[in-house]
Amino acid sequence: MSALPPLAGGTHGATHLRPLVATVLRALGTGAATRGGPLPAGGPAAVTHRVRATAAPAIPEQGTGAEEALHTLVRMLAEGAADPADPLCAAHLHCPPLAVATAADLAASALNPSLDSWDQAPAASALEALVTTELAALVYRDAPTPGPATEPPTALVTTGGTESNQLALLLARELHGRTTLVCGANAHHSLRRAAWLLGLPEPQLVPTPTGTLHPEDLHTALSRVPGPALVAATAGTTDAGLIDPLPDLARLAAQHGARLHLDAAYGGGLLFSDTHSHLLTGIHHAHTVTLDAHKLGWQPVATGLLAVRDPRDLAHLTTRADYLNADDDTEAGLPDLLTRSLRTTRRPDVLKLAVTLRALGRHGIGALVDQVCARAHVLADLITRRPHLELHAAPIISTVLFRPRDADDHHLAALRRRLLHDGDAVLGRAHADGRLWLKATLLNPHTSPHDLTTLLDLVEGHPR
Repeated sequence: MSALPPLAGGTHGATHLRPLVATVLRALGTGAATRGGPLPAGGPAAVTHRVRATAAPAIPEQGTGAEEALHTLVRMLAEGAADPADPLCAAHLHCPPLAVATAADLAASALNPSLDSWDQAPAASALEALVTTELAALVYRDAPTPGPATEPPTALVTTGGTESNQLALLLARELHGRTTLVCGANAHHSLRRAAWLLGLPEPQLVPTPTGTLHPEDLHTALSRVPGPALVAATAGTTDAGLIDPLPDLARLAAQHGARLHLDAAYGGGLLFSDTHSHLLTGIHHAHTVTLDAHKLGWQPVATGLLAVRDPRDLAHLTTRADYLNADDDTEAGLPDLLTRSLRTTRRPDVLKLAVTLRALGRHGIGALVDQVCARAHVLADLITRRPHLELHAAPIISTVLFRPRDADDHHLAALRRRLLHDGDAVLGRAHADGRLWLKATLLNPHTSPHDLTTLLDLVEGHPR
């Protein structure tokens, strides 16, 4: 009988992991060097062919061994990756994770706690409670101090903005009944999908011709809603990184008796910056706030949060499963973790975030936020200096929209696809002012002005 494969945990887990991690690191380096750019060349067909040629059959009759499997498939994945650490990969809210966070994620995988009961995750559950309380305090630092009998704000760890937004709508429905979502056309699509999934009335979409939700238009929309309403504002739109006028929207929501949710999946990271946090003035008025640390937090996917101003709202998530949170166990002091999520099995995603926060501190993360915001302004300035390029507007966070002046929408889309197919650059696309624009979302703090110049050269048709 062949030896059993080794485990990652226990007293000998590190010994077993060490050579395998070294294999992974070598494969990552080799794959990135072979790729040689931000994206594999050749487009979907070429990438699929290479994957099948390397990985098929996916379920062989006999295994090849850990060393070969790791090296072959990790190298293949790295060679065929869209690498957010490459300065020319700037299409999406897809950050390059910090090395320290990625290393912490390895520990989370090796230990494999599951945050659905305390006896599966003793330290992880306590760490999650500590970190989420402090992050919620950062979100609600301008809120009035709660009374001595009131619990402080808290946050739930989620897989990202989609789950956080869904939770926010679920809480609104459970608290107020058949609630109507009122949001701008600039709102993230996950809000509308959540309303559909939860069986809520058809959302009231408010036009946002300037890219943000205008208070007067919100007032008109709320005046037409017959029952309870949830206003969803945005801090950091996906297309242009714009921020809705939060204080005015909060005032109107309160005036109409509506609950307020803020989707700050992108812009929430500004809270760490002394320079840019003022852009989120009014955030504390929101009953719930969506945050994504895998955007302006430089965490591996997935690291989302939903901050909740009043923890009593979470009582509506309460459920009982005798094998996880029996009443007598809870009464005896074992934490009830099922009220912290709609999921049962949950990874300890808080560990990588906790390690990053400890390693860099608020000021360290704030400095990274300031860096990418500054680079966005550098890019905008470089665009304005080129007569053949047009800048849409000065960036608010770190997203820049621009386009060649002589290209119509059809040719602009084809230009973007050509850059993708050739593996030269990864740029996004966005509609604004009735036109299509190229979108650069700068989340890599290591991006230099030279890299940005190279990016614009490629757009203008100058090869590297």
